[in-house]
This record gives sequence, C-alpha cells and structure tokens, in this order.
Amino acid sequence: MATASPRIVIVGGGFAGLWAARALRSAPVSILLIDRANHHLFQPLLYQVATAGLSSPDIAAPLRHILRKQGNVEVRMARVERVDVAARRVHCDDGGSAEYDTLLLASGATHAYFGHDDWAPFAPGLKTLDDALLLRRRLLLAFERAEAEIDPTKRAAWLSFAIVGGGPTGVELAGTLAEIARHTLKREFRHIDPAAARVRLIEAGPRILSSFPESLSAKARAQLERLGVEVMTGMPVEAIDAQGYRSGGVFVPARTVIWAAGVAASTLARSLDVELDRAGRVRVLPDLSVPGHPEIFVAGDLATVVQDGKPVPGVAPAAKQMGKHVARAIRDRLAGRTPPPFRYRDDGNLATIGRMAAVVDVYGLKLSGVLAWWFWLAAHVFFLIGFRNRLVVLLNWAVAYWSYQRAARIIIGHPQLGASGGEDEPEAG
Repeated sequence: MATASPRIVIVGGGFAGLWAARALRSAPVSILLIDRANHHLFQPLLYQVATAGLSSPDIAAPLRHILRKQGNVEVRMARVERVDVAARRVHCDDGGSAEYDTLLLASGATHAYFGHDDWAPFAPGLKTLDDALLLRRRLLLAFERAEAEIDPTKRAAWLSFAIVGGGPTGVELAGTLAEIARHTLKREFRHIDPAAARVRLIEAGPRILSSFPESLSAKARAQLERLGVEVMTGMPVEAIDAQGYRSGGVFVPARTVIWAAGVAASTLARSLDVELDRAGRVRVLPDLSVPGHPEIFVAGDLATVVQDGKPVPGVAPAAKQMGKHVARAIRDRLAGRTPPPFRYRDDGNLATIGRMAAVVDVYGLKLSGVLAWWFWLAAHVFFLIGFRNRLVVLLNWAVAYWSYQRAARIIIGHPQLGASGGEDEPEAG
C-alpha cells in the first residue's frame, strides 16, 4: 500500500516561498502554497509602478501560471492568520485550514512606524501593488490639486513632497519623482510649473544608503542633489499629519508624504510562541528551522539570521537563497541526511537614483553614474520572471529614456479620494 507524500505547506509566494516551491519540483512531496495575493511580485521594481513608469503586470505574474507545470504544487489564495503548532495546522481568514508535515513561513514584512501607527494614513509605505497604486494616485493628484489651487501657500504645499527614509526605496522614489516634476510633466500645466515642486528626502541617520560604502553614499547624495532633491540627513521625523510633517522642531507643509523608513515582520510569527527580535522576526537556527520545532522553517523578511556577526539583510537575493536552502533541507531530511547550516552569499548592493544615475557595490567593484545605471538595469531585467515581463520593461524603459515619458500616468477612481489621508479605490494596473 503506497504511503502519502509528505505534506509541505508554504505560506507566502514571495521570493523565499516561490524559490522554495520551485526547488522542490522533483521532490516526492505534496506542496500547498498559500498567499493572500494571486501573484508573485518583483518588489525591487515596485517603485516604478508607484511613479507611473511601469504598470502592475510588468512586475508581477500569477502564481498559478508560474507553477502551472509543477504537478506537486497546489496554490490557494487566502491569508494565513495563525499557526497551531501542536496540531501542525495553519488557519486561514476564509475559515479554511491545512495540515502540514513541514511548514515554511515566508509571509514577509509590512511597514513599521516606530510606535506611531497613527502616521500610516498620512504617510503610506510601499510593499504591495495596492501600496504602489495608492502612491501613484496621490503623486499624480498632488499636481492636479496644485493646478486648481489659487492660494499660493496651499499650492506650494501640494507641490511639496517628502520621502521619509534614505534607504534604496527612498532614494529611488526621490530621484524618480524629481525627474517626473522637472521633465515628464514639463509644459503640461497652465497655472503651475511642475519643476517648482520640492522633493525632500529625509533620513534620521548621518547618511543615505547606509548599507553602501561611505564613498558611494556620498556620490548618491550628489546625484540626487543634481536632480533637485533636497537631501536632509540627521533629521528624524517627529510628527506627520494630513498637512505635512515636523522635523527638528519645525513644521513643514507637505501634502504628500511617503514612508520608506522601516519594516516590521508579519504578525504571523507571534502565533509560533517563540523568541522574536524587536522587529517581530523569528530568531531561527542555523538551518533556518524554528528552535524546538524542526518541522517549521522561517525564511525571508520574517527570519533573523546572523552570519559572521552581522545580520543577513532583508533583500531579494537573501530571500531567494533562504528559500532554496529550505528546499535542500527538506530533501536532505527525506533522504535521512542532516541539513547543513544556511550560508548567505552577498552579491552586493544596487540602487538607482534617476536617469543614467545609480550606485553599485558588487564583489568589491564600486560604480556610480552611467555605468552603474546600465549595470542596475541589466540585473533587474535579468531577474524578472517571464520573457514577456522582461520585454515590456525593456521597451518601457527605452521609451522613458528617450522621451522622459512614463507609460502609466492614468488616475482611476473618484477624484475626491486618495489625495491626502483618504481612502483609495483599487486601480487597474
């Protein structure tokens, strides 16, 4: 009598979860992949959707389509609310549940406002396609509101943009927004000059891109300032509301504030009843399993992994490597072998700033400017899933390069919604 295949439940269809599922394609297991969305998202290019350079399908693909040829995988669209460790079962928001022999939690992270969750309605972050569409709507509506405003002070507030957080996401948003104001929207308005918009990048630490070498951080700042971005370091934000923000004791009117300053792990980790770090991430063992529960693995932004005295960064390459490692660990256990410890291979850092401007730190090679931008573009196009995605992104970037135009500048929904601190209707990609 044949025995049932081991049941693997993977929570999260991001880089860690999807790479684990694909790496188990030939393993004698039955896989259930559960995600609250029906798609895999290429998060490094999410800011391009937020700034109207790309549309949603350019950087996302349905999970069922990606895994259609992998017969040992079933996909379920649901949100996992908790894990019953004793019963080895996950419970979903649709009332369903699923048993597992082995569980991989890779549900990612969300925005962290450092104890100021009341700022969230006024300073949305960027983690999902819904977030990107909301930001795109707010950014484009700000110029429309400014065009219609006759009071100079109120008009200036609509043309004031603040990005809180000087990491790669904040830098990319600030640089792209400055280009939109100074080039894309040129000669399109009759009562305002979009180039008069003020774009501020606010960082609490001493420099932007703190994960990069100091020399590249300085070059990134110089490139941003050439684009017209006001880079403000050593300036923690003290308050945010619908009218603007306060920093250094001074209130700055800004009707569009974007949060790119911090992340917190998915709350799902709390149901494991194990030790978490300050960001809510699980302190996993060297093989990425949970202490006391070898049948549970945690990967991606939900895991805290320390290697050579330094934490493994929460970036896409690290999540992919963790997913592959978990798949290997599962195969090793099925074969009666002890899984090796996870070792992160640091391939370096990339960040784009604007048209023909970027910084790259890869294997000791430090680049900035035009060459770094081409390197960044090639790397991101290469890692997109699917030929269609790569082709569309290349075409859109080619058009944007020569014309400064952005392909997805369409505002959908009621014009009174989503301008500043309001509710947004979902948009088409």
